[in-house]
Amino acid sequence: MKAKLAGKRIVIWDKKAEKIYDDGSCGKFENDKLELTMLEAAYLLEKKEITIDDFTLPKFLEYCSQNDPRFGLRFTVYKDLRKRDLPTRTGFKFGCDFRIYGKGVKPMKHGPKTADEHTKWVVFAVPEDFKFSYPELSRAARLAHNIRANMLWAIVGKKGDVSYYSMKFFKP
Repeated sequence: MKAKLAGKRIVIWDKKAEKIYDDGSCGKFENDKLELTMLEAAYLLEKKEITIDDFTLPKFLEYCSQNDPRFGLRFTVYKDLRKRDLPTRTGFKFGCDFRIYGKGVKPMKHGPKTADEHTKWVVFAVPEDFKFSYPELSRAARLAHNIRANMLWAIVGKKGDVSYYSMKFFKP
């Protein structure tokens, strides 16, 4: 399926793109167009489900990394989460890298959601040598607690392996 670069988004102008949205919880579909984030587009490009203008995968990853210095790190975590069949959405407006839902959940469901359909985890992607302060750690845990989710640190090793550590906010 052919996609076009449109600013900081990738757009597919085709009603058939709704299948990508429905099958993989990727993007935002309305008015017969699918808008993807750069991460979603890179993932689908790597899986050969879409093409983007004249970009090859390496050129597109380079382009994305020029616009977002953390892109490679976040892409590694995004791919790992998707490989685990976890519906993964951006966490930008929540102050984290990703929001994760339970297996089988449709994150973009319209109307009321059951407790199982809400965000299950918020994920922060960091390199293995990342150093942070206790206030940063506390803020991350409090953020997750406030939206009734669990917090995960996705630690990316030098070889691209991802380990996850959970933390909960505790109020004595």
